[in-house]
Amino acid sequence: MYGFYGRLLRLNLSERSFAVEELPESVYRDYLGGKGLGTYLLLRELEPGIDPLSPANKLIIAIGPATGTVLPGSSRYGVFSKSPLTGFYAESYAGGRVAPAIRRTGYDAVIIEGAADAPVYVEISDKNVLFHDASHLWGKDTYATEDAVLAEVGQKGAGAMVIGPAGENLVRFACIENNYWRSAGRTGMGAVMGSKKLKALVFHGEARCEMADPALLQEAARRIREKGRDNPGVKAYQTYGTTVMVGTMNAARAFPARYWTMAVDPGWENISGDTLRKKFEVQPRACHNCFMACGKLTTIKEGKHAGLKLEGPEYETIYSFGGLCGINSLEEIIYLNDLCDRLGMDTITTGNLVALMMEAGKRGRVKGYPGYGDAEGVARLVEDMAYARGPGELLARGIKHVAAELGLDDLAVHVKGLEPAGYDPRVLKGMGLAYATSPRGACHLRATFYKPELSGMIDPSTTEGKAALFIEFENRLTVFNTMIFCVFFRDLIQWDDLVAMIKGSTGWEYTPEELARLAGRIVTATRLFNTREGATRADDMLPPRFFDEPVNDGRNVITRQELDVMLDDYYRLRGWDQNGVPPGN
Repeated sequence: MYGFYGRLLRLNLSERSFAVEELPESVYRDYLGGKGLGTYLLLRELEPGIDPLSPANKLIIAIGPATGTVLPGSSRYGVFSKSPLTGFYAESYAGGRVAPAIRRTGYDAVIIEGAADAPVYVEISDKNVLFHDASHLWGKDTYATEDAVLAEVGQKGAGAMVIGPAGENLVRFACIENNYWRSAGRTGMGAVMGSKKLKALVFHGEARCEMADPALLQEAARRIREKGRDNPGVKAYQTYGTTVMVGTMNAARAFPARYWTMAVDPGWENISGDTLRKKFEVQPRACHNCFMACGKLTTIKEGKHAGLKLEGPEYETIYSFGGLCGINSLEEIIYLNDLCDRLGMDTITTGNLVALMMEAGKRGRVKGYPGYGDAEGVARLVEDMAYARGPGELLARGIKHVAAELGLDDLAVHVKGLEPAGYDPRVLKGMGLAYATSPRGACHLRATFYKPELSGMIDPSTTEGKAALFIEFENRLTVFNTMIFCVFFRDLIQWDDLVAMIKGSTGWEYTPEELARLAGRIVTATRLFNTREGATRADDMLPPRFFDEPVNDGRNVITRQELDVMLDDYYRLRGWDQNGVPPGN
């Protein structure tokens, strides 16, 4: 084969052993790499009903045929498992500079199973697999851990994936970090690593995967760069990064604030991209072989956090701590961002949980939690969450547990146990369909459907025809996640580009229609995984508040009937029955 090695690595942490296995070409043709391969392996490897934090769960790391090539936007890896946060299908992706190092080990995927009896980190190369004692690293934050394992391995060009104290303490939304600030952030992958006492993975090697047509890949890369040269979206990312969305979402009156009670933040200018550029030292940072450079290395110049430096904050962190928690200071948001990165926690879920307690406190339903705008109180609570202690112990178990324990089901905002990102579906109704049907919970990245709704491709207030356009975006970005491409290239990489890139890397010739069917096969596979775990149409439901509490002076709300219409259309177009069950199951 071209574009793939045709091999995966299996690590058994219980036995501290490894094995190399081959996969047939038919699997790659049907699923490609990345999300397709990871989902195929999940269905094959996991027994239904297992405890996500038990040795029976498996963590699968996968790359795609674009990884390590000249194609821009391809420096990403995917992680797949059963989520300890939701109990359903889990996927998470991260950029930075680790994916090319994974590629150089000579494997298309790594399956991690079992659990070590003491902390361990694993060094994976094209020559060997080494299990190292990590007792001296247990308890260290992610920055210190990454520095330590890379120094101990001592290989130029190596990349590391690590967890922090949150993963060690089995916080259900702990994430995996690399390059300090890049995160496989959602669904609790760091907790899966922690449950296996796996502190880090280090990758390096000299393996090279042969491409079918390097000249065709070069031409495809040139064409994408040419498209990006004057693209306004690219320029916005190059200038502001994702912070550009703060202004965009407030202008659209769809920016969640004060735990989803408002859709405009009265002080949004203070936490905007313009304020970031004016008040802080900001330098562009790019993933490997990427011209978008959406990362912003930010340094606080004055005040109590002077000297603090990190890549960010991203829009979703600003929305969660700034909008939802009412923290009107970028300095404090950056500090909380840094705290979450060091501890290894998803900032979207963390901010949502804190804001839930703020709103519950405001309504007199809980006591002892910080109020809106209390940045110092939030910082203390974040640390308590990471160490699962005191008031943070319950929150560390995730929003479903919090809501059930404290009687807050009517107030808690989540789908399947995962909180939404910063796009209010009462205004952008297609995002309601996106959140409801996502196999991992309220996900914004599976189709980035806020883009067509904000850009005028389709009326955000309508539900007519929305499922069909949503599937078009979901299918194309599913193929993105098989390659694996950054979703920020969605305007630059269209179906014809994907056809050329797949042919250049693998030699296989698909039509756009065939790729759409391949994507549908992968989406259905994720649905099959959740159906095995007991998911039904009732799980494809938005939180009650989105139906019952309008925003923007009562002008914007989504009704149950509107969601049902979109769900019916989506299931029918996917070929599933009216309960969302694929045929033959």
